[in-house]
Amino acid sequence: MSDELVVTDNRDERRYEAHVNGELAGCVYYREHTGEVVLVHTEVAQAFEGHGVGGRLVAGTLDDIRARGLKVTASCPFARGYIERHPEYADLLASA
Repeated sequence: MSDELVVTDNRDERRYEAHVNGELAGCVYYREHTGEVVLVHTEVAQAFEGHGVGGRLVAGTLDDIRARGLKVTASCPFARGYIERHPEYADLLASA
């Protein structure tokens, strides 16, 4: 997908959002605890499935969490699988 994808933290909704060309394409829902973000569920809109939006969304989410100096618990199977396939994020795991 060559379209512009931007990941932002919508704290009011407790979710990271992926926007493609300004359109909401997916979300990672989370709960936040002291020093830790629990990734609960990832959704990608049907129109954007199969274009790598989910992976780019999770990567953007993890990059922001790292920048904030927090740890991650990936309860979401998609996010957990992404971290397993991308060991450069393993240091973010709260259990690491």
